[in-house]
Amino acid sequence: MKGLIYQLKSVRKDKFCILSFLLPIVVAIVLNFAGSIDLSSLGEYYFCIVTDDVTPETETWLTRYGTLTICQTREEFLSAINEPSTNLIGIEMDGNGIQTIISGDELPLWQQAAATLPALYEQRDMSNEIHIQTLKRPDVLAGIQHIFMAMTLIVAMFMGCTFNAMNIISEKEDGVALINEILPITPRQYILQKIFIGFIFGCLSAIVTAAICFKISPVRATTMLALIVLSAFVAALIGLLVGRFSDGLMVGVVYIKIVMIVFMAVPLLKYLAFAENKMLSYICYLIPSSATFEGIMDLANGSMTTIGKDLLILMAHCTGWFLSYLLLSKRQK
Repeated sequence: MKGLIYQLKSVRKDKFCILSFLLPIVVAIVLNFAGSIDLSSLGEYYFCIVTDDVTPETETWLTRYGTLTICQTREEFLSAINEPSTNLIGIEMDGNGIQTIISGDELPLWQQAAATLPALYEQRDMSNEIHIQTLKRPDVLAGIQHIFMAMTLIVAMFMGCTFNAMNIISEKEDGVALINEILPITPRQYILQKIFIGFIFGCLSAIVTAAICFKISPVRATTMLALIVLSAFVAALIGLLVGRFSDGLMVGVVYIKIVMIVFMAVPLLKYLAFAENKMLSYICYLIPSSATFEGIMDLANGSMTTIGKDLLILMAHCTGWFLSYLLLSKRQK
């Protein structure tokens, strides 16, 4: 118990571990907030006119297609159009029609709109007879938001790997590892002492992240919890191996970054590129985060078709990595 308290005290001294714990939570809050932002205004058109230069009918017609800015003088009108940070389309009367003025640095979409606007204005009477059906606006982030959330959750589970690896490396550099070798402690007690804090904090970070990102039913929440526990345990075990094989702090950081990249890249490749290739999909399961990512996406989409298989794969990883660590520890002794 004293060893666990000592490990817990070392957490507050390690800013790298604190950052690893808080960063996924902050990202989850940002993603959750970004999903509620209405981005439709980014595709809206902006028109600019000089006061009393166009007819009231034309002003009303322009407001149907975008936001209208009214300038007091022509100098102000031209200055607003030439402003590089805007995509304003200048509107002037041209007999019974209109003409558009642009600076030329607008995006192609706005340039095309400026070119077709006069013809559209001439046919405005005909367009009034057309029946318009307004469809529900799709969510811009709906297709990729769950992927970002799943990646954030995997990073949260990875916190246990980071803490365990950095803890063992720091003990090697401070000489504490030499003391641990002569302490009356069994291998099981040592593993429990080293894995417990990283595992607990990894679970806490992932649970808070999941609670922010996903709104799921109690049954799916229980399944998500099982997924988090198994994934955090695997990450903590991998952290022990990284810490044992790292000779110094910089080497350990490189190993951690490599493992994190593999943990994030392989599930994405499996989901986006290897979904139709059964052989490559099965090979991707050698990386535990592949099963975690698949289970998270399955629950996020309101399904539980693959969650049983994913939990079995994670259980196999837990057993395999635990036995691997015990075997390597005995060989090193």
